[in-house]
Amino acid sequence: MYSNELICNILNYIDTNLFSNINIDLISRTFCYDKFYIMKKFKKEIGISIFNYINTMKINNCIKYFNSSKNVTSIFFKSGFNSLEYFSETFKNIMGVNPYTFKKYILLKPNISDNDVIIIKNSIGKISELKNKVEKYKSNLKPKKDPIKKLSIFK
Repeated sequence: MYSNELICNILNYIDTNLFSNINIDLISRTFCYDKFYIMKKFKKEIGISIFNYINTMKINNCIKYFNSSKNVTSIFFKSGFNSLEYFSETFKNIMGVNPYTFKKYILLKPNISDNDVIIIKNSIGKISELKNKVEKYKSNLKPKKDPIKKLSIFK
Protein backbone atom coordinates (compact mmCIF):
# COMPACT_ATOMS: atom_id res chain seq x y z
CA MET A 1 0.00 0.00 0.00
CA TYR A 2 1.26 3.46 -0.89
CA SER A 3 1.92 6.32 1.50
CA ASN A 4 -0.44 9.28 1.74
CA GLU A 5 0.84 12.21 -0.33
CA LEU A 6 -0.45 14.83 2.13
CA ILE A 7 1.35 13.20 5.05
CA CYS A 8 4.57 12.91 3.03
CA ASN A 9 4.33 16.61 2.15
CA ILE A 10 3.73 17.48 5.82
CA LEU A 11 6.73 15.37 6.89
CA ASN A 12 8.92 17.17 4.36
CA TYR A 13 7.57 20.54 5.50
CA ILE A 14 8.34 19.70 9.14
CA ASP A 15 11.87 18.60 8.22
CA THR A 16 12.65 21.83 6.35
CA ASN A 17 11.06 24.14 8.95
CA LEU A 18 12.02 22.30 12.12
CA PHE A 19 13.78 25.19 13.82
CA SER A 20 10.99 27.67 13.21
CA ASN A 21 7.87 27.89 15.32
CA ILE A 22 5.89 25.03 13.71
CA ASN A 23 2.41 24.31 15.01
CA ILE A 24 -0.69 22.53 13.76
CA ASP A 25 -2.46 25.79 12.84
CA LEU A 26 0.42 26.81 10.58
CA ILE A 27 0.51 23.37 8.97
CA SER A 28 -3.27 23.48 8.52
CA ARG A 29 -3.10 26.86 6.77
CA THR A 30 -0.12 25.83 4.65
CA PHE A 31 -1.79 22.71 3.29
CA CYS A 32 -5.40 24.00 3.36
CA TYR A 33 -6.72 21.10 5.42
CA ASP A 34 -8.62 21.07 8.70
CA LYS A 35 -6.20 20.70 11.61
CA PHE A 36 -8.26 17.90 13.18
CA TYR A 37 -8.19 15.97 9.90
CA ILE A 38 -4.40 16.41 9.71
CA MET A 39 -3.89 15.31 13.32
CA LYS A 40 -6.08 12.21 12.87
CA LYS A 41 -4.54 11.25 9.51
CA PHE A 42 -0.98 11.82 10.76
CA LYS A 43 -1.53 9.65 13.85
CA LYS A 44 -3.10 6.92 11.72
CA GLU A 45 -0.31 6.92 9.14
CA ILE A 46 2.79 7.51 11.30
CA GLY A 47 1.66 6.05 14.63
CA ILE A 48 2.35 9.07 16.84
CA SER A 49 0.76 12.49 17.15
CA ILE A 50 2.06 15.29 14.98
CA PHE A 51 2.97 17.26 18.14
CA ASN A 52 5.04 14.38 19.47
CA TYR A 53 6.70 13.91 16.08
CA ILE A 54 7.68 17.59 15.81
CA ASN A 55 9.05 17.66 19.35
CA THR A 56 10.93 14.38 18.88
CA MET A 57 12.58 15.65 15.70
CA LYS A 58 13.50 18.95 17.39
CA ILE A 59 15.09 17.06 20.29
CA ASN A 60 16.85 14.70 17.88
CA ASN A 61 18.33 17.63 15.95
CA CYS A 62 19.54 19.44 19.05
CA ILE A 63 21.31 16.33 20.43
CA LYS A 64 24.28 16.99 18.13
CA TYR A 65 24.94 20.28 19.93
CA PHE A 66 25.57 18.59 23.28
CA ASN A 67 29.17 17.79 22.28
CA SER A 68 30.12 21.29 21.25
CA SER A 69 27.99 23.63 23.35
CA LYS A 70 29.21 24.70 26.72
CA ASN A 71 25.81 24.78 28.40
CA VAL A 72 22.25 23.58 27.98
CA THR A 73 20.90 27.12 27.58
CA SER A 74 22.89 27.64 24.39
CA ILE A 75 21.52 24.31 23.09
CA PHE A 76 17.99 25.48 23.89
CA PHE A 77 18.46 28.57 21.70
CA LYS A 78 19.37 26.31 18.77
CA SER A 79 16.50 23.87 19.39
CA GLY A 80 13.47 25.74 18.05
CA PHE A 81 11.52 25.69 21.33
CA ASN A 82 9.90 28.82 22.76
CA SER A 83 10.98 28.46 26.38
CA LEU A 84 13.75 26.78 28.33
CA GLU A 85 11.20 25.18 30.68
CA TYR A 86 9.25 23.63 27.80
CA PHE A 87 12.48 22.48 26.17
CA SER A 88 13.63 20.79 29.41
CA GLU A 89 10.22 19.20 29.99
CA THR A 90 9.96 17.93 26.42
CA PHE A 91 13.55 16.69 26.48
CA LYS A 92 12.85 14.68 29.64
CA ASN A 93 9.63 13.25 28.18
CA ILE A 94 11.37 12.11 25.01
CA MET A 95 14.82 11.15 26.28
CA GLY A 96 13.83 9.92 29.75
CA VAL A 97 16.39 12.16 31.47
CA ASN A 98 16.82 15.90 31.78
CA PRO A 99 19.19 17.76 29.43
CA TYR A 100 21.84 18.17 32.15
CA THR A 101 22.02 14.40 32.74
CA PHE A 102 22.21 13.85 28.97
CA LYS A 103 25.07 16.37 28.76
CA LYS A 104 26.95 14.34 31.41
CA TYR A 105 26.32 11.18 29.37
CA ILE A 106 27.70 12.78 26.19
CA LEU A 107 30.76 14.09 28.00
CA LEU A 108 31.30 10.65 29.62
CA LYS A 109 31.12 12.00 33.16
CA PRO A 110 31.54 9.19 35.70
CA ASN A 111 28.71 10.28 37.99
CA ILE A 112 25.84 9.17 35.75
CA SER A 113 23.89 6.12 36.87
CA ASP A 114 23.71 2.88 34.87
CA ASN A 115 19.93 3.22 34.83
CA ASP A 116 20.17 6.65 33.16
CA VAL A 117 22.56 5.23 30.55
CA ILE A 118 20.06 2.47 29.72
CA ILE A 119 17.20 4.98 29.49
CA ILE A 120 19.22 7.24 27.18
CA LYS A 121 20.26 4.37 24.90
CA ASN A 122 16.65 3.14 24.68
CA SER A 123 15.43 6.65 23.84
CA ILE A 124 18.05 7.08 21.14
CA GLY A 125 17.01 3.71 19.72
CA LYS A 126 13.33 4.73 19.64
CA ILE A 127 14.15 7.97 17.84
CA SER A 128 16.23 6.05 15.31
CA GLU A 129 13.36 3.61 14.72
CA LEU A 130 10.95 6.52 14.20
CA LYS A 131 13.28 8.19 11.71
CA ASN A 132 13.69 4.91 9.78
CA LYS A 133 9.93 4.36 9.77
CA VAL A 134 9.31 7.87 8.43
CA GLU A 135 11.98 7.53 5.73
CA LYS A 136 10.49 4.21 4.63
CA TYR A 137 7.03 5.78 4.65
CA LYS A 138 8.15 8.72 2.50
CA SER A 139 9.90 6.43 0.04
CA ASN A 140 6.69 4.45 -0.50
CA LEU A 141 4.84 7.33 -2.16
CA LYS A 142 2.86 6.39 -5.23
CA PRO A 143 4.76 7.39 -8.39
CA LYS A 144 3.17 10.22 -10.31
CA LYS A 145 2.02 9.41 -13.79
CA ASP A 146 2.59 11.76 -16.65
CA PRO A 147 -0.70 13.03 -18.00
CA ILE A 148 -1.83 11.33 -21.17
CA LYS A 149 -1.99 13.69 -24.07
CA LYS A 150 -4.81 12.96 -26.42
CA LEU A 151 -4.23 13.75 -30.01
CA SER A 152 -7.09 15.51 -31.58
CA ILE A 153 -7.63 14.99 -35.25
CA PHE A 154 -10.60 17.33 -35.16
CA LYS A 155 -9.39 20.89 -34.83
